[in-house]
Amino acid sequence: MKSLLTVLALLLLGSVPALAQDKGHPAPPPKDVGHGYVPRKGPAPARPDVHPAPKFSDKPGHPEAPHVHTNGKWIGHDSGPNDARYHLDHPWEHGHFTGGFGRGHVWRLEGGNRERFWFGGFYFSIFPADYAYCDDWDWGTDQISIFEDPDHVGFYLAYNVRLGTYCHVTFLGNS
Repeated sequence: MKSLLTVLALLLLGSVPALAQDKGHPAPPPKDVGHGYVPRKGPAPARPDVHPAPKFSDKPGHPEAPHVHTNGKWIGHDSGPNDARYHLDHPWEHGHFTGGFGRGHVWRLEGGNRERFWFGGFYFSIFPADYAYCDDWDWGTDQISIFEDPDHVGFYLAYNVRLGTYCHVTFLGNS
């Protein structure tokens, strides 16, 4: 019995350094991105037929993902309505989101992942073209706000309040 307790004590001591290691959490966003800021309105429609290569880190330390500056400038939403990456064969297939848009409607994510997440009985999916931009979202606690996408039919923009980043999403319905 004494040797069993000794072995268990050694195993417990050996696990302490593993618990102290960084879990790969990303660095916090820069001061002018995220930190609870919610834009007053969504992005303005883009100029038609402009398809720049995606480059999102517009300043040192800014995320390499679509984001919004605390002055309301949307970075990365400028490819226009003909961007083939954001095309749906059946827009609004599951209806329209009716929970409210923008700054006055901030929701806490209640679970899921990029393929299907929910809040307040509403279900969404990150569009595959934007999967890489939501890797650091916390699907159980982050707050988001939904904006209408002025350029891409059938899409909304889910804005992560903590990070200041956003992704194109499709509405999957409500319960």
